[in-house]
Amino acid sequence: MKKAVAKKSAAKATDGASPSRMIDGRIKELGDWRGEMLARVRGLIKQAVPDVVEEWKWRGVPVWEHDGIICTGETYKEVVKLTFAKGAALDDPAGLFNSSLDGNVRRAIDIREGEKINEKALKALIRAAVELNASKVKKKPVRKRSA
Repeated sequence: MKKAVAKKSAAKATDGASPSRMIDGRIKELGDWRGEMLARVRGLIKQAVPDVVEEWKWRGVPVWEHDGIICTGETYKEVVKLTFAKGAALDDPAGLFNSSLDGNVRRAIDIREGEKINEKALKALIRAAVELNASKVKKKPVRKRSA
């Protein structure tokens, strides 16, 4: 007999807290430059894509989506890492990608303490990721009504 596995949303798996609140909590919990940087990057993402959807996945990773994943925001001891799900397919004229450069799909930006962010270039990269996601969305076929 097959077991039916109900897919739980990340929010429900965390006692009902919304993904946005979980991200707020992570920023507060970090309490150092990484929290400040994560908050700053989050703000830039929201400026670039005001209707972005925030998610909390993989047991504690902030994820920003719009017609698919734009990027994740992971925090490590030495870096805040923004991983773009389809980064290899994006033009990066400002050279922001500095990590995961050998992969076929993803690209990442590692931000270290004290580093400045090229905000204009980051927003352009985020918008380009949204455009790429939108171009890959399959249109639902129009159904003909029978008479």
